[in-house]
Amino acid sequence: MTTAFDPIDLSGTRLANRIAMAPMTRSRAGEGGTATDLTVEYYAQRASAGLIITEGVQPSAVGQGYPFTPGLHSAEQVASWRKVTDAVHAAGGRIFAQIMHAGRIGHPVLLPDGLTPVSASPVKAAGQVFTHEGPKDFVEPHELTDAEIRQTVADFATAARNAVDAGFDGVELHGANGYLIHQFLAPNTNRRTDGWGGSEEARIRFAVEVVKAVAAEIGAERTGLRLSPGNPYNDIDEPAPDAVYTALVQEIEPLGLAYLHVMEAVEIRELTLALRKQFSGAFVINALTDGPTGPDDHSVIDDGIADIISYGALFIANPDLPARLKAGGPFNTPDPSTFFGGDAKGYVDYPALDAV
Repeated sequence: MTTAFDPIDLSGTRLANRIAMAPMTRSRAGEGGTATDLTVEYYAQRASAGLIITEGVQPSAVGQGYPFTPGLHSAEQVASWRKVTDAVHAAGGRIFAQIMHAGRIGHPVLLPDGLTPVSASPVKAAGQVFTHEGPKDFVEPHELTDAEIRQTVADFATAARNAVDAGFDGVELHGANGYLIHQFLAPNTNRRTDGWGGSEEARIRFAVEVVKAVAAEIGAERTGLRLSPGNPYNDIDEPAPDAVYTALVQEIEPLGLAYLHVMEAVEIRELTLALRKQFSGAFVINALTDGPTGPDDHSVIDDGIADIISYGALFIANPDLPARLKAGGPFNTPDPSTFFGGDAKGYVDYPALDAV
């Protein structure tokens, strides 16, 4: 029986185990959206993960949705991430950069040069976003033109090339959690009637084009995609997600991607299993549980539901999580008050087992 502690080949990238560190925004980037010395320490501490997937990294200036998040669209950013990947590789780890365009989730005060958030359609999200000036209501986003959509696709591909140049083993495209790719997929945020919306086939087009462009730029074997069907986060409404997501996976399946990463934010296990059956590559799951993914949830590997399981909050608090899972604990408790922003506290000061 295959377990979470067995190695796996990820389209040519050998992983020591099937326990992934999920992408998690930490809002601790340095000036100009760069990785810092603390970023280096944070990821290197967690190099025993089979695969580290970084926090969301914006592919362009307008893709930023939160304060103090990093990018991969400048030479300074690329150079700063090289220190991270070198440290992770020196510790025996593998690391993918998650490329995340926030789309309508954000605010003009977070963006340079008078830019405003963009989306598939000019539909304002309900709620507020935290900024360096305090909480602010979301604004109506600029509806991307056909030419701007094509430029955005190119921005993803360029960021993927920058990621490889920075030493990353590959990239994960963030198509989940109500950000730009998800905004094109969802009917309440994509109200277009051109070739980029108006039907299920058209709503998946942006996601497909981004995946194809990135795979063409860096290789499908270095490209993963994260989805969260039906996830209402960031004011998304997908009452019947099955048809859209099965159509999307049908389109990308022939490309030979490194993996498909499904986040179960709602009760979609039947759809998860259907996507698993459709997709022939490595299947990663962030499983739906009553709380954060727990120590016993890696049974999804034993049961054949997924090839890899990703952990979020538990990896924040337990830098040596694979060893703790194998030993059955003990586990440090995450401190949510330090999840976003701040300094070393709650970031690099959780002890490893050998320090307890």
